[in-house]
Formats: sequence, structure tokens, C-alpha cells
Amino acid sequence: MTVIGGRTPVDGTFERTGTTPGGPEGNERLTAATGAVLLVLFAVEGVPVLFLGQLLTLHFFVGLLLTGPVCLKIGSTGYRFYRYYTGSPAYRRKGPPAPLLRVLGPLVVATSIAVLGTGVALALLGPGTGPVPVLLLHKASFVCWAAVMTVHVLAYVWRLPSLVGADLRRRPARHGIAAPWRAGRWSLLAVALGGGLVVALAGVHLVSSWSR
Repeated sequence: MTVIGGRTPVDGTFERTGTTPGGPEGNERLTAATGAVLLVLFAVEGVPVLFLGQLLTLHFFVGLLLTGPVCLKIGSTGYRFYRYYTGSPAYRRKGPPAPLLRVLGPLVVATSIAVLGTGVALALLGPGTGPVPVLLLHKASFVCWAAVMTVHVLAYVWRLPSLVGADLRRRPARHGIAAPWRAGRWSLLAVALGGGLVVALAGVHLVSSWSR
């Protein structure tokens, strides 16, 4: 793949890659890698729901850890949205998601923020400061989140192995298009996980008030 002036050819035109994670193909791979991490973390987060008495600390810790990757996922999908609707040629050629997924996208973001936000609020408020309305909101937002995420995951999960695997093996994107900035994508994911870990380590002690 010939690189000219920091740009790579895409279907006969050029897309700058110096300031983005490899254009639309790189953005897709970053979103996929972040989604794969979130899929694992949300699965771990869901197990303690059945055994909160014994695994409440794990539920708190993973819930706080999720803040970093969730912010990165919202950022990567929001960036694609922004570039598409501001007329970026490469993103316009790639096209938008299917209509149903375009409708679900904002709901996935809203319910994810609601679940994490009410969870953090519960941790900060504790059980002795009137958190019952927040607890109800947390449960309600979780039910809504689970419903929209089921559709979202079923629509995208089959693509995760090929996208993540291709980036790990440094394979070219579809149609031979390069997806540069691979190190940058994985660095962003590492920073997001590190940020979430800092939040989790700083806030996990709040579980003690709920354990009592």
C-alpha cells in the first residue's frame, strides 16, 4: 500500500490518517476491540447480580472499571457519527449502520450511561442516605439496557472475531484498504482500561457501607 503525504488511497481518493485511528476501517476496528472488552466485562458484571450477597465487591469493582471502556466506545461510535454527518468522503462511502441499529444506537448509549451513572450514584450515596429512588432507577435502567443490548450484541457479535483478529494479525482491511495507526488504537484501549481501573481502585471501598 503506497502512502503519499500521510494519506492512504481509498477507492481512488485519499483519507488523512495522521489524526484519526486509521480512517473508517481503523475506527471500526477500535470500536470492535472495545466492544469485545465490554462484552467480557459486562458478562463478569452480570454474574454477581445473582449472588449479590457474596459477590457485591466484585459487582462494585467491575461496574466502576467499566467507566473507562464505555467512554471509549461512546467516543469511537460518536466520532464515526460525526464524520459521517459532516460529510467525510471515506465515512460516507462506508455508509451508516442498518436503520434499526441507527435507532438503537442512541438508546444503547443512553441506557449504558443510565446504568453506570445510577450505579456510581448508589456507591456514593450509600444505603443510609435515601438511595431507594436511585436504586429503582438503577434496576429500571438495567432492564432497558439489557433489552437494547441484546439486539445490539446479536447484530454485531459475529463480526468481532474477524475484526479484532485481523488487527491483532495486522491484516489489511476489506478490499485491501490499509487500517493504519494500529498501535494508537490499542494504546487508546489500554488507557481506557487503565482509567477505569483507577476509578475502580479509588471507589471500591464504598462497598463497605452496602456490605453492612
